Amino acid sequence: MKCIVLGMGSFGASLAIKLTEQGNEVIGVDNSMDRVEMFKEHVSHIICLDATDQDAVSNLPIEDTDVIIVAIGETQGANLMATAAVKNLNAKRVISRSVNPLQENVLLAMGIEEIINPEVESAERLAKKLCLTGLIDSFEIDGKYSIVEIEAPEKYLNKTLEEIGFRRNHNLVILTTLKKEKKKNILGISFGKKYVNGVATPKTILEKGDILVIYGSNDDIKNMITP
Repeated sequence: MKCIVLGMGSFGASLAIKLTEQGNEVIGVDNSMDRVEMFKEHVSHIICLDATDQDAVSNLPIEDTDVIIVAIGETQGANLMATAAVKNLNAKRVISRSVNPLQENVLLAMGIEEIINPEVESAERLAKKLCLTGLIDSFEIDGKYSIVEIEAPEKYLNKTLEEIGFRRNHNLVILTTLKKEKKKNILGISFGKKYVNGVATPKTILEKGDILVIYGSNDDIKNMITP
């Protein structure tokens, strides 16, 4: 996977390093040469560039990149300007950092649906989500086992959990399923809210848009969701 991380502060640098360690091609971007020098041995590529300058950002391989993470946190204005720059350049997927509800609402109004808050989202957790297709969220119990949320794979739609046989075929336990519905905040901005369907049973039928909450070993989870 090809990634660009804009902002090499504490969170952005940790994320860029984790993604590099997991075998991804990463371009780290920061306007501080000191930070570029600090992390150049740990990230695939790193350059000194003003991410708020759309002309400068246009020199990056935006259209060939799978995901761009705007991790700038020092200045909210810089974060929004950098997000707008990559959005205007037709990035395939943009994830932006938010530090407060107001900034999150502005990002939603800009059409950014994937928003991270480093206060609750660690760099390691986000790196795992980016590297495993369909992974929505995860909670690692120890080094070997996790509880994860994944999108119901298309091949399992309109089938019961009994027919699919997650335990039998993948050695995984389905704890419950979630559905996502569109809601609007007080500003009229749409956002997705998840709600629990209840305890999963063998007769539970998976539908389009369902989210599976799965418990199992990290290796078994990866084997199931890796194409």
